[in-house]
Order: sequence, then C-alpha cells, then structure tokens
Amino acid sequence: MAIAQEVTSGVEEEQLVVFELAGESYGVDIGAVNTIIRMQRITHVPRAPVFVEGVINLRGSIVPVIDLRKRFGLGTFEESKASRIVVTETKSGLMGIIVDAVTETASLPTDAIEPPSSLVTTADSHYLRGVAKMDERLIILLNLESILTESESDELADISAGEVEVPAEMPAAAPV
Repeated sequence: MAIAQEVTSGVEEEQLVVFELAGESYGVDIGAVNTIIRMQRITHVPRAPVFVEGVINLRGSIVPVIDLRKRFGLGTFEESKASRIVVTETKSGLMGIIVDAVTETASLPTDAIEPPSSLVTTADSHYLRGVAKMDERLIILLNLESILTESESDELADISAGEVEVPAEMPAAAPV
C-alpha cells in the first residue's frame, strides 16, 4: 500500500487520519481510509477472534469490524457520541476499526516521523510504523497491513466474502 505523500515547498509530507484510542493519539495513512462512519449496530460472528466485534453492511458490502482496544490489549471499549468506525482498505479487503474518536486529518513532514524504538517494540508490535512529533504531542503511526497476522487476515477475508453466515436483515451503514 502506497503512503499518501505530497511535496509542499520542497518538504515531503505524509497525510494522516488521526484518532484517539485509550487516551493516546494514533495515525493511519489517509490513502488507506475508505470512509468514517458513526457507531452502529454490529452483527456478531460466532467463533471469530476475540477482537473482532462482528460485521456491518456498508453500502452492500460485508465489512468485518475489529476493536483496536482489544487487539492492542488496552482495555474495554465504551461507546460514546464521538466513537467512530474507520473503514480502511487493506490488501485483504475492507476492514472497520473502532476508535474512541477521530480528531483530525494532518499533514506531517516525513522528517517528523521516527521509527519505533527497539525498547517499545516486540514481536507482537510489528504494526507500529513509527512515532510522529506534531506540535507538543506524539502520534503513534500504525501499519494497517500488519495489525492482523496472515491467518487473521485470511479469516477476515472469509467473513467479508460471505463465507460466514450473516443475517440478511443487517441494516446498511450511513457515512458520518
């Protein structure tokens, strides 16, 4: 997946969607974001991984939705008016990620992004792409292609392809 970059007055910049999760700021490449929708009814899928909340109907497409808090071990998600589902495009298809709030889109100079420190990375943190310095705060950059293992991606692709039974009365998602 190509990272959305542009050159402004000789400085390369990255375009990000920034969101809150458990009190921290996270960012994903804006080019990977399909749409952002309000929280809605999610149809649960039996025997799905614990961090998969279920599926939604997005304009006729079945989209698996994962809870990043569960995936990253950050505690329980409590829905609020600011909660959103960020629908992203990965090589295995569309995937919704539940976030506490989408806060902004941002352009960051690529030199403001540093690789994650070896002190905070483990074999399970391969989804960390880097850390960006923006004003007085840090934004944790995620590699969406690495949030799931290959087998988990295959499982979500099966769910998207309708190889898991989903109730036909599932209402369609409306964009924010």
